[in-house]
Amino acid sequence: MNCPVDWPEPIVRVQSLSESEVPVIPDRYIKPPLERPTAAKQTDASDVNIPIIDLQSLDGDDHDLRATILGQISEACRKWGFFQILNHGVNPQLLDRAREVWREFFHLPMEIKHVYANSPKTYEGYGSRLGVEKGAILDWSDYYYLHYLPLSLKDCNKWPALPADCREVLDEYGRELVKLCGRLMKLLSINLGLEEDVLQNAFGGQNIGACLRVNFYPKCPQPDLALGLSSHSDPGGMTLLLPDHQVPGLQVRREDEWITVKPAPHAFIVNIGDQIQVISNAIYKSVEHRVIVNAAKERVSLAFFYNPKSDIPIEPVKELLAPDKPALYAPMTFDEYRLFIRTRGPRGKSQVDSLKSR
Repeated sequence: MNCPVDWPEPIVRVQSLSESEVPVIPDRYIKPPLERPTAAKQTDASDVNIPIIDLQSLDGDDHDLRATILGQISEACRKWGFFQILNHGVNPQLLDRAREVWREFFHLPMEIKHVYANSPKTYEGYGSRLGVEKGAILDWSDYYYLHYLPLSLKDCNKWPALPADCREVLDEYGRELVKLCGRLMKLLSINLGLEEDVLQNAFGGQNIGACLRVNFYPKCPQPDLALGLSSHSDPGGMTLLLPDHQVPGLQVRREDEWITVKPAPHAFIVNIGDQIQVISNAIYKSVEHRVIVNAAKERVSLAFFYNPKSDIPIEPVKELLAPDKPALYAPMTFDEYRLFIRTRGPRGKSQVDSLKSR
């Protein structure tokens, strides 16, 4: 299975549709009734949220406090697949500027943005659809996708030259998040009863992949009919999301209902991807999530993906297996795995579930 070199239909920028103030969204964006935001129970009550974990005392001298934080992370990985982290060590001013730089980019004239238009071969650049199925129902969003690691894929010339400080901000942001992901990988490994470097080594050691997708969700005149991003679990290893700090939109599936995440100020939202579910032999779970849109307000979010080396087989680590706990998944490289989502677009958890050994 190879990705085509071009999109199956002319690309329409969702932002342009939104700014034209169409009162009715085109049929291409209308989800089937069972996939619409109102089809299943939604919870946006103020007292329901994904776990929020303060990392402040993680490296301090209080061993009881460290054990408590590790326990909170462990429970979140096993029961939720999602959690927010506070006091994570990344400068809040960098977070604010990274978000703002992208908001400014998406409000540049279309002819400037179009220079960076992407193709389905690599997805790198300015895009408006995921998946290459002709006639597919599309999501109400535009995005920008770029690589940090491996360095062989990093090409700052493919990053926006405007705003003027954009490339500098992006470079610092990438460096800081690679470090933070490395810290989190150690904690996840320890919580599995493994040495701290086992998960990282299963990813390929330091030869990992890291990329960023910035999502822009324009105002939508019929938000009950569309989604900003269809339900899916993340195909990679771990995701750090910097959400819009003013407008909620991310929803996480919890059994049979969708919970609207309330972002804490300057927190990252961490979620487990399919590759960590495979490596942990499903002790940790990747969880379906989606994004709803808003009639009155646009949203910007930054999803940073920390992924295994793309050409090594990913499978459950041997230390977690026993005669009564056999491997649930057959080996597959991340390159092979992500072709699925790049070809078909986001589709719930059907891909990782299809990998289970029969």
